[in-house]
Amino acid sequence: MTAEGFLEGRRLQMARGVLLQCIMGGYPPSRFYGSDDGDLALVADPKQIHRLPWSEQPRALAICDADELTGESSRLSTRGQLKGVVARYAALGLAPVVATELEFFVFAPNPDPTQPFQPPVGLDGRREDGHSAFSISSNNGLRPFFKEVYACMAALGLPRDTFMHEMGVSQFEINLLHGDPLLLADQTFLFKHLLKEVALKHGLTVVCMAKPLAHTPGSSMHIHQSVVELDGGRNVFSDEAGEPTAAFRHFIGGQQAGMADFTALFAPNVNSYQRLCHPFASPNNACWSHDNRSAGLRIPASSPAARRVENRLPGADANPYLAIAASLAAGLYGIENRLEPSAAIQGEFQVPDNLSLPCTLHAALERLKRSHLAKELFGTEFIEGYIASKTMELTSFFDEITPWERRVLAAQA
Repeated sequence: MTAEGFLEGRRLQMARGVLLQCIMGGYPPSRFYGSDDGDLALVADPKQIHRLPWSEQPRALAICDADELTGESSRLSTRGQLKGVVARYAALGLAPVVATELEFFVFAPNPDPTQPFQPPVGLDGRREDGHSAFSISSNNGLRPFFKEVYACMAALGLPRDTFMHEMGVSQFEINLLHGDPLLLADQTFLFKHLLKEVALKHGLTVVCMAKPLAHTPGSSMHIHQSVVELDGGRNVFSDEAGEPTAAFRHFIGGQQAGMADFTALFAPNVNSYQRLCHPFASPNNACWSHDNRSAGLRIPASSPAARRVENRLPGADANPYLAIAASLAAGLYGIENRLEPSAAIQGEFQVPDNLSLPCTLHAALERLKRSHLAKELFGTEFIEGYIASKTMELTSFFDEITPWERRVLAAQA
């Protein structure tokens, strides 16, 4: 839209079905978004209008809500779903607080998708080989890129806590500061968009796939969650003596009750399960533990005021609005229904059958299809539309024969 049109308040409308567009560009049958495929209104959030600092031509980006023309939020909007979950907390006098940790890879351009990704050539003329994990000098060859990333974050008002080189080859992680869930989802979305745009300017490729390299740790989007009182801001997970509360237990119980049903929301792509089936501290379970990275739900070491639950299931490929909404909705369900969690686990452990999670996209979608809880919390329209879109993507994947199949199976009798 032109700047003039935007400033005049001209309404921007979009076909309803676009919210269910699959990643290849197609759409499920129109019955999932209304046979007329009528319009939605895109309503800009006045707090999320940003001039894009990496663009030479003056341009701005506005994060919008997708609203029905009657004024209410579209049930197909993931941002709208998150706003609805936050409102349910507020009705109880509570406010969730979240922070995201996003991992990503920085690669050289990859014009041939049949070839593996490669790290970029550094200032020393060599490609990183993996020995730079957690090194303070590991981004030497990428300093111009990261310098612009930091500058663009400041220009967009994206506060950062820590940046580090992660375990993978040319893999990095950012920790965003904790705050309001909708704000953090917006910031995570903006940061991913910023990364890709700035990378292109520097002749690089940023990849937020869950598992872009074999034999290498995948990329997560861990979600840290706590709940505070709207009046006073007290963390309801800790009592006056600093001990865990019933609300803390019930929140964990709700997380456990929803993780298997919601796996397809946290791990939305075929590639998501490559990360989960080769864990490298990416656990595919609904166990919980104090400071054990093998558990899907980890309680980090912290002061009572900062007591929180870390959901380690979502990958970097997850929709931040939907992943945060699903995680918080499950926790609230536990609080409202006083669900008790399983016993905490420590050290090495075997995952009980009732706490194991789907390990393929097909299994996750079948579980979501049978979930009464998902339809109760997000509505039948959203869940059925989501499944329809993701089923198209899974079908497209199965329409291709992989190099592994040709290499290994062709010679079999």
